[in-house]
Amino acid sequence: MKLNYYPETDSLYIDLSSRASTESVEISEGIVIDYDEDGHITGIDIDNASRKIDLKEIVLNKIPAQLQTITA
Repeated sequence: MKLNYYPETDSLYIDLSSRASTESVEISEGIVIDYDEDGHITGIDIDNASRKIDLKEIVLNKIPAQLQTITA
């Protein structure tokens, strides 16, 4: 899983899978869910992210993953 924030558009993309998306559905204003060909969620796109979620804090709790931080 990858969290990608784009300040120029104030959008956050949560990449949940390496599979290509084949369908996108807007579930709420400015929130789009991407699906692969099998109907599995591949990503979540949030427009105007800073107005919808707190981008200043990310908490990972008991996630069995290797963490990598990339700063711009």
